[in-house]
Amino acid sequence: MAGGSMRRRDFITILGGAAAAPVIRPSLVGAATSAKRRIIYIPYLFRSETGKTFTDAFVQGLQDLGYDLGRDLDLRFRNAGGDWDRYPALVKEEIVQLKPDVFYAFATVDAVAARKATSTIPIVCAALADAVRLGLIASDARPGGNVTGIAPYVAGLPAKQIELAREMVPGASTVGLLANSKDPKARPQVPELEAAGRAIGLKIVAADVNRPEDIEAAIRELANKRVDVMVVLETTLLVTFSPEIGTAALAMRLPTVCGYREHVVAGALIGYGVDLRWCYRRSAYFVDKILRGAAPGDLPIELPTHFPLSINLKTAKELGLTVPPSVLSRADEVIE
Repeated sequence: MAGGSMRRRDFITILGGAAAAPVIRPSLVGAATSAKRRIIYIPYLFRSETGKTFTDAFVQGLQDLGYDLGRDLDLRFRNAGGDWDRYPALVKEEIVQLKPDVFYAFATVDAVAARKATSTIPIVCAALADAVRLGLIASDARPGGNVTGIAPYVAGLPAKQIELAREMVPGASTVGLLANSKDPKARPQVPELEAAGRAIGLKIVAADVNRPEDIEAAIRELANKRVDVMVVLETTLLVTFSPEIGTAALAMRLPTVCGYREHVVAGALIGYGVDLRWCYRRSAYFVDKILRGAAPGDLPIELPTHFPLSINLKTAKELGLTVPPSVLSRADEVIE
């Protein structure tokens, strides 16, 4: 979700769908909002077309549950323009101003900012990771407090990605990690990837990305270290800018393994992990429950149960790689 910053009190209101909507200035927001419509505040650190896909899935989930957005809900979007440092303060300011019925967090970084700002307004997070360590919930079964949602990070998935890297590039000796240290979701992934690599004799090196403009330089750093294959961590920034990652990796002829199909659609070689579109669509269930009176702390965290394998055969051809039949036969989606 990248793009230029907006004035602090400018919002985007979606009325009846997830298509592009006009920017509404503060003086018009109150007049446009019916007393019957419940306010859902949805800030985001970055804006992009990939992020819009997730927004569409969430809106579709609300509509599936019978909500008419023009009649029942007032979705307030806020673009923070990628400012990691100011983000928590911006969220706090606008929570005070809006007093929303639900705070909708696209990912863990948003939930952390929201929890710092309020312990009373319900927070629903569609991509929640490491939540107990971060103090967001007490446990998956009984979150307690005001945070709930879906946890798309599943222990064991990063190790599977390392295995796929070896299968796709059998002679690989060095794996590069495209990391994003500012995102709390990255923390549990790195040690698991490193351990999985060591277990099969692979050297692991990493390059960090915390701004969109760092992407090309970080991938070039990995290429200069002569990595044989690159694994992209599952974080908000990295999935948001999957097209930029795909373009740079192909230009430097780096086979790329990832956890999200969005990267594969954008040019990565192969992906194995949760379907984020399902997570965002399903997250509407939590919002609905809360609007009907449920306490977020009583709604257990949900885990995905489907882990699609996606392969981009066009990328494989461009890189001169042959996808092993044993991998191709397991694919849920093949892009040609």
